[in-house]
This record gives sequence, C-alpha cells and structure tokens, in this order.
Amino acid sequence: MAGILAWFWNERFWLPHNVTWADLKNTEEATFPQAEDLYLAFPLAFCMLMVRLIFERFVAKPCAIALNIQANGPQIAQPNAILEKVFTAITKHPDEKRLEGLSKQLDWDVRSIQRWFRQRRNQEKPSTLKRFCESMWKFSFGLYVFTYGVRFLKKTPWLWNTRHCWYNYPYQPLTPDLHYYYILELSFYWSLMFSQFTDIKRKDFGVMFLHHLVSIFLITFSYVNNMARVGTLVLCLHDSADALLEAAKMANYAKFQKICDLLFVMFAMVFITTRLGIFPLWLRFYWESRRRKKHRREPLHSIVGEDS
Repeated sequence: MAGILAWFWNERFWLPHNVTWADLKNTEEATFPQAEDLYLAFPLAFCMLMVRLIFERFVAKPCAIALNIQANGPQIAQPNAILEKVFTAITKHPDEKRLEGLSKQLDWDVRSIQRWFRQRRNQEKPSTLKRFCESMWKFSFGLYVFTYGVRFLKKTPWLWNTRHCWYNYPYQPLTPDLHYYYILELSFYWSLMFSQFTDIKRKDFGVMFLHHLVSIFLITFSYVNNMARVGTLVLCLHDSADALLEAAKMANYAKFQKICDLLFVMFAMVFITTRLGIFPLWLRFYWESRRRKKHRREPLHSIVGEDS
C-alpha cells in the first residue's frame, strides 16, 4: 500500500521541477493547499444532498405548483405479468415477430400490446414537476457559486492580469476565500456523482458520469499542486453559462416558450464567448505569449519578485 501511495503522490507528476512536498508544508508565515484539505468535500457533498432534498421539497416544489406545473405522470399501463417480464428482462421495444407471439399468447391484438409497451416506457419517464425541481436546484447553486466567484475574483490581481497566476509559483499562499471556493465546487461535483444514480436517468448518463470524474480530477489536481489561482478563473468561466441553461429548462417546463428561447440564446452566446473565446484566447494563449516576451526581456528573479 505504501508503494502505491508513493507512486500516486510522485512529486515529478504533481509538482514543478526541483519542488518537493516538504517545500509546500504549512508554516507560521503562510498556508498552502494540502491534499488532506479535500477530504472535507465528502461530508460537505452529503450535506449538500440533504440541503437539495429540503430545497426541492419546500422551495422548488411550491414554485412549480404556483406555475401550474403538475406532478401528474403518464398513464399507467395495465398490470400484466407476462408483458412485464418481457419488458424488464428481454426488451422494451419488441419487434414485430415478438409482438405477434405475445398477441397469440395473450389473445390481445398487436396494437394493444404496442400501446401497453408505450405506456410502460412512459411510466419510467419522470414528471415535469421532478424535472423542474432538479433544474431549480442546479440553477440556484450555479447562480450562487458564480456570484461568489465574481465577487471573490474582482478583488484579486490575477483576474486583471493573468501573469499573477504564476508569479512566485508554487509558493503562493492559500487564502480562506480561495479555499472555500474550491471546496464548494468540489463538493458540488461529488454530490452530482452520488445523485446521478438517483436523479432522472438520461441517455447521456455515461458521458455526464465521465464529465463529473474529469471535473473532480482537474479540481483536485489544480488544488494539490497549487494552481488554484488559474483554477478559480477556469471555474468562474465554466460556471457563467450553467445558470442560464437551467433557467431555460425551467421556463420550458413552465411553458414560457418566449422566455425559454431568449434564455437559451443568452446561454449559447455566453457559452461560446467564454468556452471558445475567453478561455483559449485570454486565459491560455494571451498569457503564454506575454510570458514568453517577459522572459526574453528580463531575468526570472525579477518576475518572481513582482508578486512578493
């Protein structure tokens, strides 16, 4: 076990050249990100799930009812043990040959059997009320965390000049606000990982599961090796469009089509601007070009000293 842990926490993978874990231990003068800090995300993710249950029941559900969104589900299929066995164990979409066999076995016409399978498939679809409550939770959290990120980042020098993300790296002290921001984001993604198995089942389940895994890995990696400054910029950029998407879904469930269309257009504009414009051009390409020019003009020690 010790060998596996030593391999996993290999300094050559996590840290810059000539930097060791001992260099990033907390001191009386400065606090640095520690891997054990991230354990806090697990109990917070559980708490977040509990808050979500309370929010959906006592906040989102009354809002949905006030918007005339009902919990009425689809029509229930007539109980039938033979058809239920075929549905659960063999196929939810029987072909023509199987339909004819079931028709003879049950003495039903083929159209009635097709109707039964359609109703049975619809039973597994969640109600509009449940969809609305889920979207309202994600909207509320997304709006909160994005607002917090903007309020936090506007007070930092690296929002206005991305070179500050790397001055004196990796010896950049960890502030309480930055720590809270990271733990909050990581806890949310862990809660999504857990709730995905009980939430509305969608066709992109596997894709979203992989998305959450990658997000958790990137947040963890950037925190442990103290790339937290640039990490906060990436988090804020990616959060900027999420609330608009969930708001558009809520408007769609409430049958406010014009508002839904407007919100979706706004979401598309923000998404394209942040993910395909600001992120690659400002956060990556712009800083890289400025850093190369700076390194050619002056020695490294003068750059490091700017942020001290």
